[in-house]
Amino acid sequence: MQTVIGQTNPVAIFFFLLFVAVTLAITYWAAKRTRTTKEFYAAGRNITGFQNGLALAGDYMSAASFLGIAGLVSTKGYDGLIYSVGWLVGWPIIMFLIAEPLRNLGKYTFADVVAYRLSQRPIRSAAALGSIITVLTYLTAQMVGAGTLIKLLFGLPYEVAVIIVGCLMIAYVLFGGMLATTWVQIIKAVLLLGGATLLVILTLAQFGFNYGELFGQAAQKYGDKFLEPGGLVTNPIDAFSLGLALMFGTAGLPHILMRFYTVPNAKEARKSVFYATGFIGYFYILTFTIGFGAAVLVGQDIIKGIDKGGNMAAPLLAEVLGGNIFLGFLAAVAFATILAVVAGLTLAGASALSHDLYVGVIRKGVSAEKEEVKVAKIATLILGLTAIFLGIIFKGQNVAFMVGLAFAVAASANFPALFMSIVWKRFTTQGAVSSIITGLVLATVLIILSPTVWVDVFKNPSPIFPLKNPGLISMTAAFIAGIIVSLATREPQAEARFEEEKLRTYVGIGAE
Repeated sequence: MQTVIGQTNPVAIFFFLLFVAVTLAITYWAAKRTRTTKEFYAAGRNITGFQNGLALAGDYMSAASFLGIAGLVSTKGYDGLIYSVGWLVGWPIIMFLIAEPLRNLGKYTFADVVAYRLSQRPIRSAAALGSIITVLTYLTAQMVGAGTLIKLLFGLPYEVAVIIVGCLMIAYVLFGGMLATTWVQIIKAVLLLGGATLLVILTLAQFGFNYGELFGQAAQKYGDKFLEPGGLVTNPIDAFSLGLALMFGTAGLPHILMRFYTVPNAKEARKSVFYATGFIGYFYILTFTIGFGAAVLVGQDIIKGIDKGGNMAAPLLAEVLGGNIFLGFLAAVAFATILAVVAGLTLAGASALSHDLYVGVIRKGVSAEKEEVKVAKIATLILGLTAIFLGIIFKGQNVAFMVGLAFAVAASANFPALFMSIVWKRFTTQGAVSSIITGLVLATVLIILSPTVWVDVFKNPSPIFPLKNPGLISMTAAFIAGIIVSLATREPQAEARFEEEKLRTYVGIGAE
């Protein structure tokens, strides 16, 4: 098969420039409506449940899920499903445990919820640290993905690609705030769902719209093992640990949690999770079909020949089925995907730096609106430049572990403290801080000692920690640390405020 991937693709460049032009026009429109902190961080809380559901889907369906899962399925078969199902199952957890309390108790970040009845400064310091590490690791993975993708699809040098992505994301967040970021995510979600649906229809048309025929040909080509579990994760404890991190990590990702403050009330927050779950579930079914379609119609040798990790499976399938025009469109959509996700991540990082650290810790909660927005914009610039720098430094690295680390940190440092602060009366400030720090340190250290980094990156013969994802250990330890320290340190004032918190959590009285 002759492919144009790796050469300059005028069609891809045209679609990409069209997307950039539209999104920059939206940013210009949003900039006129973004003056207060509420407008900058939360789009004035005027986004509907349906719009927010689409934006959540846009924020969540990263290039890692679109290109990565399709690639995993095409090279490893059935086990690629672990990632798609794991990432999806996190949403009901958010819907039933997190969405309503988060919207009713918080203002701009999840630290608002944890610190609601506890001491502000220690909580905000620890929570901001967890947020920033999650955001930076996730950002680095996206930037490296962007650089590699553009190098392959547009024929541009890697460093130039990373700088383009960095500058665009800084522009979206700096000038348009959450309103521009939301609409970039909505447009990208519609394009991605539309493009993937068309790719699946064209794929199934090759097999008479019969999944039995598709799976039959896959088994014929690669053997029955391709359709059975065990191709990717052979250790059941590893599979369980990975599943835990993917499920509970979703409920601890700062850029996802931040989206719940853009809707007017808790009812719309729940609605937005309902819509997001539908869109994301549908999308992951599509990636699974795309993966099997690519394995049969393109072939594993060609997929791995272009990219060892199999990340070009979907674009290659688009080229086989729809020629250069469809490949160009899908390439531009994949790039738009990265842009939308990094914009959301940058905004979440900026809010942790400005709202939690600057206002909550340095200014002790007292700050003028204009001053806070100014600090948020400076933080956006710093984060954007850091992301460009990290993207260039990690050139050529397999950064899959970074997404794993982001989810492990979110599941271990952010989720336990957030959950316990909502449901447990005896939870104390020291308990929250020790839970966040335990989860953060353990997740980071164990990822470094795991096969993913210790063997694959550092090239040591064997790992010190056997599991590829530390979620099972680090998340459990974070819960245990929070419980033990809280039981050892009573905080009568925090306990007294629990009933008031409960009323606001479930009824919404006093919610902003």
